[in-house]
Amino acid sequence: MVERDNKEIPLSHQLALLQLNRSWYYDWVNTGSGQRVDEKDLTAMNLIDKWYTKYPHFGFRRIAKHIHCYDGVLINHKKVRRLMRVMGLQAIYPKSNLSKSNPDHEIYPYLLRNLQIVKPNQVHGVDITYIRLKTTFLYLVAIIDWFSRYVLSWELSDTLETGFCISTLERSLAIAVPDIHNSDQGSQFTSREYLGILKRAGARISMDGRGRALDNIFTERLWRSVKYEEVYLKDYDSPREAMQSLDQYFHFYNQERLHSSLGYKTPAQIYFERR
Repeated sequence: MVERDNKEIPLSHQLALLQLNRSWYYDWVNTGSGQRVDEKDLTAMNLIDKWYTKYPHFGFRRIAKHIHCYDGVLINHKKVRRLMRVMGLQAIYPKSNLSKSNPDHEIYPYLLRNLQIVKPNQVHGVDITYIRLKTTFLYLVAIIDWFSRYVLSWELSDTLETGFCISTLERSLAIAVPDIHNSDQGSQFTSREYLGILKRAGARISMDGRGRALDNIFTERLWRSVKYEEVYLKDYDSPREAMQSLDQYFHFYNQERLHSSLGYKTPAQIYFERR
């Protein structure tokens, strides 16, 4: 529990220990939760999340059709498109690049094509996903070691501002600096501050091509595990409950969950044995 008047542990330290940022805290104090949305929109966003997690190559039109056919909810595809933007989602099928990048943002090439990943800290990948709560929602960012599937750091936020991604990056770099850090071209990861931290650490920067389905495959698999094994089985009442439950899940994922692709070892076993 965050205690604003605790004289022994400063507020900033409490938030750091709970992996929460100040913007979320003050929204929580003022409203009793993170950001609130219309109940119908929240229901639609949860259905969108379900179908997108299962079929990340689905576009907004197909997701609208599936929600109608399988969930019995009639929803306009334009509304699905709008809500997907709020959720930070984009279908990952190959397509023409119809959007222009911000000229102030540096864009780096994709360095992982045909690269054989043979050791921990060779490649770290980062991504953001949507996490549903009873009356609101949050965003989850995580950085994962591609060789071992070990989650180095993660954080929740009620906005898509860059700050929570930067603090997650700094915590991962305190554990290890990767040879290559891979991300998509989202504004959080192309910000000058985020890129500057990577440059100073000496990591090579790799960015997914727009609309490429396999560029961030390990993080996509992580999100499916998090959703199906944790989020969809719970009904979080508050950001604090979500944070505590996800903290338990990530401990299980790193330390106890056996992966068939790792020879039925845990990510922590592979990461720390092979470093």
